[in-house]
Amino acid sequence: MSCRASRSLALVIGSGGVRAASALGVAEVLHGEGLAPSCIVGCSAGALFGALLATGRPVHEAVHTATALWTQELTRRRRWRAPAQMMMPRLLGFDASFALRDDAPVLERLHAAFGTLRFEDLPVPLRVTATCAESGGTIVLDQGRLVDALRASIALPFMFAPQQLAGRRLVDGVVSDPLPVSAAIDAGAILAVGAPAPLPRRIDGPSRMLSQLVSTMSNNLLNARLCAARASGPPLMVLSPEPSRRVGLFDTAALPELVETGRREARARLPEILALVGRC
Repeated sequence: MSCRASRSLALVIGSGGVRAASALGVAEVLHGEGLAPSCIVGCSAGALFGALLATGRPVHEAVHTATALWTQELTRRRRWRAPAQMMMPRLLGFDASFALRDDAPVLERLHAAFGTLRFEDLPVPLRVTATCAESGGTIVLDQGRLVDALRASIALPFMFAPQQLAGRRLVDGVVSDPLPVSAAIDAGAILAVGAPAPLPRRIDGPSRMLSQLVSTMSNNLLNARLCAARASGPPLMVLSPEPSRRVGLFDTAALPELVETGRREARARLPEILALVGRC
């Protein structure tokens, strides 16, 4: 006979585009073991998947919603003034709200998925992380309209405009912490789902060189944050489900495979998870 978990468990879902969907498979295994998280923390794309879980949706329904929510069309509507603003910044008013893409499609999808839901309405407590553009610090959002917080957490600089919220200019949570375990330090134990950003296989152009630089910086930040959390926080375990192939940020066709990858990883490490929460 098993006994109940003696520690509250926080599920932290990091950035990584559609790859963060592996957390849905992890959550399904937890649910099957009677390990309902007392709190969910999400960053960037992980905030979207975490929010779907926090609404109480079954995994299959969350996958269906995510397929409609997270698609390449989100980044295809360009702002016609953007190239000119970059070339003539003073003349055309380049400022801190600059963006290459129109965020109307993003807001439409978020409203379709979450409507007027507020954090206070969710059956599972949720925390969404973003980055304060002025200070660079991590901001934890857990009150107010869910759509506003999610829009802030995915506001990738240069791609989408910052989100003005409570008098602060907020950008993507990945900028300050790709896997924000620090937002769950009040939990008895933390199960984090995230992986290092993939590096380009070859450098054959400026965009790939920039991608290499950004990914390297993000991975170094991830490692530093995890080392600090392990040194001073509650018991922490990190799952990094790896798909069998390279998956793009918006490759929603890979969602079923990614969810199954999360299931396999959680099942394989279930004894460690049970030990993490102090369950006999």
